[in-house]
Amino acid sequence: MYLFTSESVSEGHPDKVADQISDAVLDKFLSADPNSKVACETLCTTGLVVVSGEVKSEAYVDIQSTVREVVAKIGYNRSELMFEANSCGVLSAIHEQSPDINQGVERENPDDQGAGDQGIMFGFACDETASFMPATTTLSHIILKKLAQIRHQGELMTYLRPDAKSQVTIEYNDNGKPNRVHTIVISTQHDESASIELIKSDIQNILMPAIKQELTQNNDHLLGLIDDQYILHVNPTGKFVIGGPAGDTGLTGRKIIVDTYGGRGAHGGGAFSGKDSSKVDRSAAYAVRYIAKNMVAAGIAPAVQIQIAYAIGVAKPVSIYVNTFNKANVDMSDGKIAEKIEKIFDLRPAKIVERFGLKNPIFEPTAAYGHFGREPYTEVINGKEMQFFGWEKLDAVDTLKKEFAI
Repeated sequence: MYLFTSESVSEGHPDKVADQISDAVLDKFLSADPNSKVACETLCTTGLVVVSGEVKSEAYVDIQSTVREVVAKIGYNRSELMFEANSCGVLSAIHEQSPDINQGVERENPDDQGAGDQGIMFGFACDETASFMPATTTLSHIILKKLAQIRHQGELMTYLRPDAKSQVTIEYNDNGKPNRVHTIVISTQHDESASIELIKSDIQNILMPAIKQELTQNNDHLLGLIDDQYILHVNPTGKFVIGGPAGDTGLTGRKIIVDTYGGRGAHGGGAFSGKDSSKVDRSAAYAVRYIAKNMVAAGIAPAVQIQIAYAIGVAKPVSIYVNTFNKANVDMSDGKIAEKIEKIFDLRPAKIVERFGLKNPIFEPTAAYGHFGREPYTEVINGKEMQFFGWEKLDAVDTLKKEFAI
């Protein structure tokens, strides 16, 4: 038996505020010019947002209004929060993308588009949950999404403020299967008037039953992991009034483990938010998540981790590595599996962009509660149907079963 822990942070966490602003700016550029090249970084602190980075685009984006829209939607709309949508300062320091980078990315043949940078990216999937994500990560996100839903509805727990964090520890058996939830930590920002006793009571009697009800409605087997014996810590310091950018400066890309696999899968180090799809930090990480998820769903292994690496300006990956943790259900080495994966999937950046529609403005919804394990959906924007979270689709399962004779 062993314990493993993952965390999540809410949409109002300062780093997530920065991520959402960066992705909102990216979406605005892509809406007007799908070929925009964007690397947008955001800093937010008490009363101030600074947006910087490199852009190559035919579009104009009103940075001021974009920032204020995002901040208001999150819920920073009162002066006592010391960070408020209508009154915060907004500074823009966006400039042109380096031509040295651009000449390595754009090609006469679009399919030969080079990678926007060198680097390594990882994809991971496991059979612990219906979304093929680790149970610790999934539950951490569910807790904060439900807390945010209660806050936005404004009927219960009316003292809630936008900033919050969760942490879930699960007890696993020696075969790596989850037994039960061991510990849950919830820290939520609140009005001065709310006592710690009230918050603890509401977490136990409003939030946790709401989470269990949602798991029941979704027929989610995660419900079976939550018994009456788990340890619950609520606002362990006793008070969390000052929060958000007023309590801690937020920066784009500082929650990359929350964004991915909660520490279960490896991470190459590159952040996602604010980057267009020519940056393989983002697009290739989505692609290898897609491959790993479909591999697990096809029954190739109960857990799969994939590493991919690129050289800047070069279209084809320099390496692909597959790890099935010595539990593959096919009579094949991980090296042979990797060779097959390379033949089945075209991992040139242009083909990844084409497969998942990554020139569409679909990125702001990814910037809170994880880029993976989400339900794919379509939405009509400006008369065009767009796919969101397409890398979570399971449309390669049959191909993989055929190729691996499963």
